[in-house]
Amino acid sequence: MPRARVRRRFSASRLIVVLALLAMGATALSVGVGYEVARRNDEHLAVDQRASLRNAVSEFRALFGQSGPLDPRFVRMVEQSTGLKDLKFETEPEANKRELQPVIDAQGRIAGFFTWDKTHPATDAMERLMPIIVGINALLICFAGFSLWQLRRARRELIASEEQAELAADADKLTGLPNHAKTLELLDLILAERADNEVTTFALIEIDGMSDINADLGVLGGDELIVSVAKRLKDALPPQGRCGRIGSNEFAVTFTGENAGDAEPVMRAILESLQRPHWVDSAVRISAHAGYAQTPQHATTRGELTRRAELALRTAAKKGHGTLVGFDPGIDTVSADQKFIQRELPRALSAGDLELHYQPIVAAQGGRIVGVEALLRWTHATRGPIGPAVFIPVAEQMGLMDSLGAFVLRRALKEAKRWPELYVAVNLSPLQVRDRAIVDLVRSALADSGVPPSQLMLEITEGVLIDNPEEMVKRIEDLHALGVRIALDDFGSGYSNLGYLQRFPLDKLKIDRCFVTALGSSANGGVIIQAIVALGRALGLSVLVEGVETEQQRVLLRLAGCDEMQGFLFAKPAPASTIDRLLAQAKRSARAPMPAEALTA
Repeated sequence: MPRARVRRRFSASRLIVVLALLAMGATALSVGVGYEVARRNDEHLAVDQRASLRNAVSEFRALFGQSGPLDPRFVRMVEQSTGLKDLKFETEPEANKRELQPVIDAQGRIAGFFTWDKTHPATDAMERLMPIIVGINALLICFAGFSLWQLRRARRELIASEEQAELAADADKLTGLPNHAKTLELLDLILAERADNEVTTFALIEIDGMSDINADLGVLGGDELIVSVAKRLKDALPPQGRCGRIGSNEFAVTFTGENAGDAEPVMRAILESLQRPHWVDSAVRISAHAGYAQTPQHATTRGELTRRAELALRTAAKKGHGTLVGFDPGIDTVSADQKFIQRELPRALSAGDLELHYQPIVAAQGGRIVGVEALLRWTHATRGPIGPAVFIPVAEQMGLMDSLGAFVLRRALKEAKRWPELYVAVNLSPLQVRDRAIVDLVRSALADSGVPPSQLMLEITEGVLIDNPEEMVKRIEDLHALGVRIALDDFGSGYSNLGYLQRFPLDKLKIDRCFVTALGSSANGGVIIQAIVALGRALGLSVLVEGVETEQQRVLLRLAGCDEMQGFLFAKPAPASTIDRLLAQAKRSARAPMPAEALTA
């Protein structure tokens, strides 16, 4: 049951219980007050009746000195005037519970007694109402008891729902393993509990060739394989070990032992377990490479431990499939090159030495340019061009992604005013999307540039949808509400869970280039692209495919139903001035844009 529904039910039950208890209290108070008022009314009535009787006797005192019985008509007349019940005049009254009033004659002697039945009309009325009141209270008690039971039940459901929500927020949706954030949280806990004589190993494991696997198995088959890998990891871990999924095809493993040398046999056993055939409609064999670092010998903090494990993983990836590498100081790539980037990149950013190149996006039908993708470039005065793959990871470590992202967005929108007929696509890094400030940045950049929001296409990757998807839904909805369009970049290369296509307000699917490559090497490459296009059509999304390099690929992709294409076949990324010339020539010739070699001339 959804938490919001449980909370509403809990609040309603609590309100009902409070109202029932208030009604019971009000009823009990009313009964007590009413009974006391009735008793006092009866006492006042008895006093008034005696006074009326004494007045009647005083007026007819002479009658009580006569011999013989008192005239019954007189007694009835006194009874009616006083309101006494069953009034009698007796000279020798019987000893019973009747009320007595002596009668003194004119000579001062007791002539007899008036007797009558004592009445309690008000309290009698209250007593007649008591069964009804008791019944109402009994119903209220039952209702309150039932409501209390419902309240406790709703509370239990609320607690269970919140626990499930907490677990869901900490868990990867596909495998059930701890997600990236939870994995780091668990690592902090393990490091805090580590004894001085123990060694904690943090390892990163990456599946080899996941893009090709997705191309061969398809989206759902790739998901099944990831689930199988997660199960193998859990089964192969030491008893106290923990594992988590921190990327589309990347896992983390943490365990503590007495000796540093115990880590390598454990990791090799894990890799061997992953290499055994997995059943995904048929037997599938995979391999994985891994890198690990240990504390205290390699690092003493979580940040340094994870960084050095990442360095070991990169080294393993370079050595080939199935490789295991433990951290060694010799592979620490925080070298002169990285230190150079750490020193020079902030200077380049503040001095405006970074620039944007744009790669055209063309319509599948006719080859008309419909948009451009903004790509960050850095040419250093002495080092020359430094690729994004080199300086972006360093920028992430330095916390510069917010500044770089803001620079790219504002520069792209400023230059987009030159091409009102084109949309401009800007990539958002995972760090930017996870930051709530991205919505304000986009709003401010649009306002400053004067570019219509519909001219901006923001591209996000599948990876940002894995961690805390509920928050990502809200983030992307807020961006979409600004009027900009949202594209899902590299679709099919990573997480590839179809569920988020319905949950997130997306406008475009951008098919990863691995599927284009598979057109010439895999028998089902074209079928997969057709399936993705059909999926996009069903969800009302346009489909863009990147990495188009040959005429054969262009024809096959157009026949598959792709809406837009991007790749070296049409144009390489180029400065804004080159895009100006390209558009001018396309208008003059009224035909497709010039080939890539013309752009790079």
